[in-house]
Amino acid sequence: MIFILTKQILSNWINMIISHLPSPRLKKTLFLFCSYAAASCAVIRAAFAPGIQRSSIAVPTFLNAVGEDTRKTFFSKTLGVTSSFVLAQADVFWANPAFADIYEEEFLKTGRVAVPMGVSGQAGKSRPETGIVLRDGTEVSRDTKTGNVLAEVVLDNVLTTSEDPIAVLVTFTSPWSLGKGSLFDVECRNADTGDSAFLSLSNKANRKSVEELPTTFFTKSLFSPTGRFSFYGQPSDIKVKKSYMNGKNRIIELSFSILSQSTGAEIPRTGIIAATIPEGADEAVMLVASSTALRWSRVTEKDCRKTVESFNVSNSPKTGMKVRAKERNESLIG
Repeated sequence: MIFILTKQILSNWINMIISHLPSPRLKKTLFLFCSYAAASCAVIRAAFAPGIQRSSIAVPTFLNAVGEDTRKTFFSKTLGVTSSFVLAQADVFWANPAFADIYEEEFLKTGRVAVPMGVSGQAGKSRPETGIVLRDGTEVSRDTKTGNVLAEVVLDNVLTTSEDPIAVLVTFTSPWSLGKGSLFDVECRNADTGDSAFLSLSNKANRKSVEELPTTFFTKSLFSPTGRFSFYGQPSDIKVKKSYMNGKNRIIELSFSILSQSTGAEIPRTGIIAATIPEGADEAVMLVASSTALRWSRVTEKDCRKTVESFNVSNSPKTGMKVRAKERNESLIG
C-alpha cells in the first residue's frame, strides 16, 4: 500500500515538473529517463525481493527459458524488455494534454518537426499554399532595426484584357524575424514560441469590395485544405469574434484550433486578419497574425495588433520592366 501511494505521489510530482519545462526536448528527455528508471527499479525490486522466485516475475516467457537461471542472463534480457516498455509508453506521454502541442508547436516555429511522422517523415509532403507569388527579380526584406517588412507581390490583372499581371507593394512591421526555407513565402515568426505573421491570398472576390464580402470568404481561403494552418489537417472550431473596417483594410478577429501531428489533439489559437483588395485586382491580400490562445492572453495580443495595424498594400510604380512572376521550384518538403 505504501509503495503504491509513494508511486502515485512521485508520478504527480514528475508530471508537474515536466509540464513547466520550457523546451519540448527537455520534456521528452526527462519523461523517457523517468520511465526507464521506474521500470528498472520495478524489475530489480521484484528480482531481489526475499522469498520471491524469478519465475513469479511478470516478464515474457523467454526470460524463463530452460538453462537460463543466472541473474546475469536475467538482467541482460530485462534490459531489452525495459527499453521496449519505455518506447511503448511514449504514446501515453504524447497523449497527455500537457504535451499534445509539442510537435505542432515545433512545426509552427521551425517549419519542421524533430521526430519524423510515419515512415518517411515529411519527405514528399506538399508545402502549404498561401497563394503569394513574388515579382521576378525581387526578394522579401526586413529591416532588423525597425522591423519593417517589404515584399512585391504579383496578382492577376482584371482591369484590362492583357494577360500580364500587376505588381503590388506590401508592407508591414513585425517584431519577429523572417522565416527562412522552402516552407515560407512571406512570413515573420518567433522561432522560440511560434508566434507568427504571414501573407496569404484569397480566392476571387467576383468584383466585390473587401467590405461587401462575408467573413466566411476570408476564413474559407485561409483555412483551405492546402492552407498554412492545414499541414496536419484543416483547422476546426473557427469562431469570428469581430469584423470591421479600418480605413481600406477589413479586420477580422477570430479563434480556431489546429491539429497536433502526434495525437490529433486540437490546439487553440487566436489571431487577427487584415485584408484589402488592391486596385486592378480581384483577390484580397491578407496579413494573418496569430499565436496560441494561452500566449495571446498573456503576451502576444499587443504585438499582433501592432503588426496588423501597420499593414499596407499599394500598386507598384509603373516602369518599363515587364511584370513577371518569380518561379518557385520547391513544391514538396524533403
